[in-house]
Amino acid sequence: MAKPKLVVSTGAGISAESGIRTFRDADGLWENYPVMDVASADGFRRNPALVHQFYNERRHALLQAEPNAAHRALVALEKDYDVYIITQNVDDLHERAGSKNVMHLHGELMKIRSVDDPDYIETLDRDHLDTTPATRGERGDLMRPHIVFFQEPVPMIEAAVDLVNEADIFVVIGTSLVVYPAAGLINCVRPGTPIYYIDPNPAATPTIPNLTVIKAKATEGMEILARRLADRS
Repeated sequence: MAKPKLVVSTGAGISAESGIRTFRDADGLWENYPVMDVASADGFRRNPALVHQFYNERRHALLQAEPNAAHRALVALEKDYDVYIITQNVDDLHERAGSKNVMHLHGELMKIRSVDDPDYIETLDRDHLDTTPATRGERGDLMRPHIVFFQEPVPMIEAAVDLVNEADIFVVIGTSLVVYPAAGLINCVRPGTPIYYIDPNPAATPTIPNLTVIKAKATEGMEILARRLADRS
């Protein structure tokens, strides 16, 4: 018999317990940089050197971080569920924890892509993390961070909607539910599908049926969720 499909949408809160900070930590600043200077299409056009420097710093910081118990708990659920993760995070902590099916909505920090051809993507060597506006890929393209900047479309959102619509159980972890289009995924589940929302400061969700809110950080919330899923089976 096929395993139930458990689709999980993760945001910054799941990586925060691994020490990964986000731009929402301090009044529009991300590691002391104005967000729109380092994470927007306009910012990249104005000062590509600054943007490359910023993501170089983020990559080096990422290598100091490790997956936490919440990442590992999602891997453990693969024993009983067909688990798919849709993440807004650009880190690789889900993959390093061992999750098999991860969709990145907003790009991936450890990858770069062609400035002119968004479908041409390369993975960076962990010993050579730094890029500049002059960095070229293996086929000669000028390269940029493989990040979906503000002011750019989210290429994977339609595939994410399709995946959520197939879910037997939908889980949201560590997101404010204010960054669209990702925040709208919670409205794409089929009627009657159970939804679990884990966050220490959950957004108001008065009109969403079949919703269970678990007010906790990701690591604690995943322990609670695992027990509740065990009780359902």
